[in-house]
Amino acid sequence: MNKILNHSIVLLLLGPLQIVCANNPSKKTKPNFIFIYTDNIGYGDIGCFGSNIHHTPNIDKLASEGIKLTSLYSAAGVSTPSRASLMTGCYAQRVDMDLNDNDGWVLFPVSGKGLNPEEITIADMLKIQGYNTAIVGKWHLGDQPEVLPTRHGFDYFYGIPYSEDMIATKNPKWPDVPLMINEDVIEAPVDLTTTTRRYLKEAINFIKVNKDEPFFLYFAHNLPGSRSVPTVDDQFRSKSSNGAYGDAIEEIDWSVGEILKTVTQLGLEKQTLIVFTSDNGTPKGRAGGSGSGSNDPFSGNGYDTMEGGMRVPGIAVWEGMIPAGTVSDELCTMMDWLPTFTHLAGGELPGDRIIDGKNIWPLISGAPAAKSPHQVFYYYLMDQLQAVRDERFKLCLPLDNKYDGGNKKVFYGSSSLKLIDLKKDFKEEHDVSNLYPQIVEKLLKEAEKIRYELGDTNQKGKQIRFAKYIDDPKPLLKQKNND
Repeated sequence: MNKILNHSIVLLLLGPLQIVCANNPSKKTKPNFIFIYTDNIGYGDIGCFGSNIHHTPNIDKLASEGIKLTSLYSAAGVSTPSRASLMTGCYAQRVDMDLNDNDGWVLFPVSGKGLNPEEITIADMLKIQGYNTAIVGKWHLGDQPEVLPTRHGFDYFYGIPYSEDMIATKNPKWPDVPLMINEDVIEAPVDLTTTTRRYLKEAINFIKVNKDEPFFLYFAHNLPGSRSVPTVDDQFRSKSSNGAYGDAIEEIDWSVGEILKTVTQLGLEKQTLIVFTSDNGTPKGRAGGSGSGSNDPFSGNGYDTMEGGMRVPGIAVWEGMIPAGTVSDELCTMMDWLPTFTHLAGGELPGDRIIDGKNIWPLISGAPAAKSPHQVFYYYLMDQLQAVRDERFKLCLPLDNKYDGGNKKVFYGSSSLKLIDLKKDFKEEHDVSNLYPQIVEKLLKEAEKIRYELGDTNQKGKQIRFAKYIDDPKPLLKQKNND
């Protein structure tokens, strides 16, 4: 609470607040928010986004009852920076979460770095509006007590602090992957085969306990995850037509159905905004007979900055408030949920810092002629600016090879500048820069502008804030019972 008070938002505490929605000015109750965030699901992995191999009836039903966002972008192609952007409404570069403490691209166990508690998260913004808040699932924004979800506006945390593939056998300094309640390890190593089922139980319980008060549930799956073979419950193993990867997709779909069932049984459909999406695109095909994900119709993979790496499936549902069966191809980003939820809860954004996200409620609520609030969007891989897009065009910049902190090549640079017409060329195959030189010039100016603000490789940004750095980080271990 102190960080909110310290940033001159005290006025939000004064008096009863009413929510004012674009299509229902008389609505007085604050909406609940359920944000379902999957790990590494690709654009083409969901039935309603084109998959013909994964059976996803519950997610498809969700789409039929709300809006599909077909140009929803993660602000990064990999877990830690994408989650930092979601939580803060900012590019990861702005909050110093684009690199780990060894200049790699995600946080590892026993990290000396994490999301700064002075940052204001979605949970922080909603807490001040009287919301009860919980995260169930994967955090991945720091594993030290100083940076866990409980220090970022969440009343309750049940889940794992980083990726499920970061196991002790990979690094002797890493502990077993822990399952946590708040700041305590309750199981290590976590039984990954049962996490979805246990996460679901916690999520449903949170909804039931808070049905009479406004709540924010951040349900962050660790499936399909980063393992070569996703770990699924026995009930779903070998049940899909696409190996373990397909099994994981269908287990997630089942959990979505159970959440929807709970909301309906409690009569909360008209009070609850539900969002379903993914942190980034699916990585390259997995080995071991696990099946492969799909980013179709786009090229690229999770972890890169082609469309397949950063354009993700997005669905938003709110009965009576979001027109059913609608589609928007307007540019929106994962950073937009913080301003949007804040608006719907009756709050105001902090005035002491830059927030990159925009309120997209007019767009998702079907306001007449609603357009994207974004003029441009920036594609970063770690600290390297790789592309800039406007409503129609994407300018891919000439780049040197990119290496992570272990000197592993993670991106193969290109010597040539390329302009892509995203409305016609999903595969990013055709350079049209010679046809639109004025667009190239415009987007190059945008690139220079954001380099000044957020930086680039070997260039420090002038408008960034700093992560939390922790001396002598300790592994998260289960405490021995001394009774």
